[in-house]
Amino acid sequence: MTLSAVDLRPQSRTIDVSPLSIVLLTFVAGVFVIGSLVSVTQALLFLTGGLLGLTLYHASFGFTGGWKRFATEGRSRSMRVQFLMIGLTALVFIPLMSGLNPFGETFVGAWAPVGVSVILGAFIFGLGMQLGGGCGSGTLFTVGGGSSRMLVTLTGFIIGAAVGTAHLPYWLSLPSLPTIKLGETFGAVNGTLITLAALAVVIGVLAFLERRKHGNVESMFDGLADFSPAKLVHGPWPLIIAALVLAFGNILTLFLAGHPWSVTYGFGLWGAKIFNAIGIRVGEWPFWKAPAQARALNQSALNDVTSVMNFGVILGAALAASLAGRFAVKSKVPFASWLAAILGGLLMGYGARLSFGCNIGALFSGIASGSLHGWVWFVMAFLGSLLGIGLRPLFGLDGFRKK
Repeated sequence: MTLSAVDLRPQSRTIDVSPLSIVLLTFVAGVFVIGSLVSVTQALLFLTGGLLGLTLYHASFGFTGGWKRFATEGRSRSMRVQFLMIGLTALVFIPLMSGLNPFGETFVGAWAPVGVSVILGAFIFGLGMQLGGGCGSGTLFTVGGGSSRMLVTLTGFIIGAAVGTAHLPYWLSLPSLPTIKLGETFGAVNGTLITLAALAVVIGVLAFLERRKHGNVESMFDGLADFSPAKLVHGPWPLIIAALVLAFGNILTLFLAGHPWSVTYGFGLWGAKIFNAIGIRVGEWPFWKAPAQARALNQSALNDVTSVMNFGVILGAALAASLAGRFAVKSKVPFASWLAAILGGLLMGYGARLSFGCNIGALFSGIASGSLHGWVWFVMAFLGSLLGIGLRPLFGLDGFRKK
């Protein structure tokens, strides 16, 4: 038995002690530094990101794999759980953002206009996430778990998001509907009910299609009966538990930050800072001339809510991987797979910037905020995902199974 792998329980997973110690120390240092240099609230957002990352890893909660499984196998459990999670969050989000707010605070939703930018960007993102092997949140938590391939995807994601900020003014000049908020258009109660009804229809259709193909439907509560305290620490978690925690984490983010959870703005900011450092005058781009963006560009990334939460997600996933005894840097990847990773990352970053977010900021937080663009994003990203699955074999990745 080595020092880096100590079995704490009989017949249990081994904990990777060395990475666990490093992650815990980093968390403590991060909380102290962020709390001292920025604010206690920002430190709490960092910890919230950690909770989200741990949850994503322990449940392997990724949109990419769930969408792929439905497209290739006809199994919809993961997608149904995702939409249930969105519905639980919408129950809180839409009323708070639409006037039924007893707290006296102003909450800003993940709202965006519906236009060419969203339609094209979401399609590009869906294509990219199947080549890259992860969505916005999926890329973060797999990087935290030690995946070197996903580090390549993340690199492409950062570059693509930064380049997207250069081109965004052009895409926004193309035809577009205004921002449509269901809570504002139909009222807080009706907007919430319409959103919940639409989510119920999607869940019902997915279940119907699964039953027609297989004669049965996998339960969303699978794994819940034997979920134990040991699995709470070491994993794996049932998807339904993850959905509850992720919904709670997004709601907590709303109360702490004043807006929902998002991921990809941080990537664009990181890319812009890197571009600046190598002499590319990002500050002269229209996007970064806006007061809020200019301030973010010139301040430390620790002042940016999305960046701090992204750091937390990565560390939370590393913590979960260490507790599960599965933290390892994985580097034996064929060249074609590396190529798919960087291409997928570039497409996701660019597409997310054009469509005002990824699976978290546009889909999860967007629909939960009552924004019509979140629904358009889902349809177009799913269509792009189907194309991406079809292209995966070109890079030596599995795609649609032959009948």
